[in-house]
Amino acid sequence: MLKVAVIIGSTRPGRNGEAVAHWVHNLAAKRTDAEFELVDLKDFDLPHLDEEMPAVTGQYNRPHTRKWAAKIASFDAYVFVTPEYNRSTSGVLKNAIDFLYAEWNNKAAGFVSYGVEGGNRAVEALRLVMGELQVADVRAQVALSLVTDFENFSRLQPAAQREDMLTTMLDQVIAWGEALRPLRHQHAATAG
Repeated sequence: MLKVAVIIGSTRPGRNGEAVAHWVHNLAAKRTDAEFELVDLKDFDLPHLDEEMPAVTGQYNRPHTRKWAAKIASFDAYVFVTPEYNRSTSGVLKNAIDFLYAEWNNKAAGFVSYGVEGGNRAVEALRLVMGELQVADVRAQVALSLVTDFENFSRLQPAAQREDMLTTMLDQVIAWGEALRPLRHQHAATAG
């Protein structure tokens, strides 16, 4: 069965990302076509990128990088839950992505963003990064406004149509994750 990570892309104290990720995970877990796991960047305590070799070499020398690589490699697809900070994604999420390369390849990704204007610019930035990592990002996304989908900018209360948007995005992530499975197997066979 397809394994999908729901990655919490913020480690900020008082973050909204945790509630958003739990909302995503709770709805996704009702599905029978994939397994979903919450992955919290706080649990990995990644410093600023500190590997001597570029990630594309796969030469990871630090224990935290090897732990992170093993976790990310175990999934077939990802849902990134990202805040928008200053018209982009969070620095901690970008840093975590940059630690790895091959572990991301030939997989699918979807996005759930949040911000004053829904976090769309954070997703735009991430889509560029996904292309470089050979990740197929899906068209559908969920953009949660801190003004209309949260009470007092902090308590998640998504509008009713957000659940349908999430379902559509997950449908696409699972379809693309399955479609890319032969490439992942082919790559694993030639690498091993």
